[in-house]
Amino acid sequence: MSNETQPVALVTGAARGIGAAVARRLAADGMAVAVLDLDEAACKPVVEEIVAAGGRALAVGADVSDESAVDQAVERVAAELGPPTVLVNNAGILRDNLLFKMTVGDWDAVMGVHLRGAFLCSKAVQRHMVDAGFGRIVSLSSTSALGNRGQANYSAAKAGLQGFTKTLAFELGKFGITANAVAPGFIETEMTQATAARMGVDFEDFKKALISQIPVARAGKPEDVAHTVSFLVSEGAGFVSGQVVYVAGGPTN
Repeated sequence: MSNETQPVALVTGAARGIGAAVARRLAADGMAVAVLDLDEAACKPVVEEIVAAGGRALAVGADVSDESAVDQAVERVAAELGPPTVLVNNAGILRDNLLFKMTVGDWDAVMGVHLRGAFLCSKAVQRHMVDAGFGRIVSLSSTSALGNRGQANYSAAKAGLQGFTKTLAFELGKFGITANAVAPGFIETEMTQATAARMGVDFEDFKKALISQIPVARAGKPEDVAHTVSFLVSEGAGFVSGQVVYVAGGPTN
């Protein structure tokens, strides 16, 4: 496959965890991958791994809540890898707290990265998708969209991404662009380890308690999410749009 015909994917929040697993999987699927995170240097190990396996990848540093930074990042990807026609909105942060303790800064920071970031990245990338007559947008929601104690900001943002996704599906479908969301349940990542630490709970105990409620009786891995994203961005998923796929090891409430 030549560079001119190779699909180009942009994955945000891809320096580690779910984003890194998605970037690796899409590279294995034959795509050139822009690995974007706040710190460009943090993206380089994932890029080096992809390149070592024979793929093409680019490390990009940008704050997804900054409109100018996003526009510049997308244009850099288009210039150095090719016009992106696959976007995975994965960038996210946690600022958990009970409502009466949550600050306006906690609320705004989470909304800025999750919702504003997905909006800015989707808006910047869709121009290239429209030109190509093909596009795939996948945004990472969460089972927390259904509500979760101590996560008023995060839950609202993840629920918002589901509405955002369905609206994009209506607006962009006629251009050959699909939009879907993936909503993971408990996935073992640095973020979930940090959550346990913040709660003052041993991670193994934290994990055991959560697994006891999961029908498949195991924790999720970043690769579980990556496999689902891989399908949704494929050409074969062209008749799947506006959907929220829960990757949670069982039914959700």
